[in-house]
Amino acid sequence: MTQQFYVSPEQLMKDRADFARKGIARGRSVVVISCKDGIALVAENPSPSLHKIGEIYDKIAFAAVGKYNEFESLRQAGVRYADVRGYSYDREDVTARGLASVYAQSLGAVFTAEQKPFEVELAVAEVAQTQEADHLYRLTFDGSIADEHGFIVMGGQADKVSEAVAAGWQGELDFAGAIRLALAGLVADKETTTLPASALEVAVLDRGSETGRGTRRAFRRLEDADIVALLAEEK
Repeated sequence: MTQQFYVSPEQLMKDRADFARKGIARGRSVVVISCKDGIALVAENPSPSLHKIGEIYDKIAFAAVGKYNEFESLRQAGVRYADVRGYSYDREDVTARGLASVYAQSLGAVFTAEQKPFEVELAVAEVAQTQEADHLYRLTFDGSIADEHGFIVMGGQADKVSEAVAAGWQGELDFAGAIRLALAGLVADKETTTLPASALEVAVLDRGSETGRGTRRAFRRLEDADIVALLAEEK
C-alpha cells in the first residue's frame, strides 16, 4: 500500500491561496465606485455575452473576476437566495450584507474542504437613498469578507488600478465622472490611454430609480452608445 506524503495544514492552505491568487491575477480588472448618482460598476470585458457584472435583486448588484464558470454559479445561487428570501419574508429583508455572508460561507467551505479552491473574487454592492448608506462588500477566494468604503478594485494589476482610482475618487462624482475614473484606473498599467466602449462592460445602480424611473430595480446595464455618450460629457 502506497503511503501518501505528509503536507502540513499551513503549507496546504498557503499552496491553495497562492494557486487562487495567480488565477485571479490573470483576469482583467473590475472597478466598483460609489458616487452621488449611485454605484457604477466597470469591467474590462470585450465579451458581449459573458458578463462579469450582474443584477442580484432590486438594489443589489454583483461583480466578479476569475474563472467564469465558478463565479457564474455563485451569481445564480445569489439570485435564488434573494428571490426565496424576498418571497418568503419581505423585499426589504434582502440585503447585501446577508448575501455577502452566504457567499463568504460558500467560498470558505470550498477553500477548506475541496481539492481546488475557487479562483474568484467577488464584490456585492447595494445602493441606498444616500451615499453614506451605500454598502460595498469584497469577498476573496477563502471566504474573507471586507466592508469597503468608496470603491473596490479587483483582479489584474489591482494595486496599480486601485492607486489610480484612489487618487481621483471623491463623493461628488456623478456617473460620468465615476466611469471616467474607472477607465483611467483600468488603463493605468497599459500602454494605451483609453479603451473602446466595446472593450468595456458598464452597469449602474441608480440611486433615483424609484423617483426617476418609477421602479425599485436600480440596476441598469449600459450599451456601447450610452458609454460613449457618458465618456464624452464634459468633466
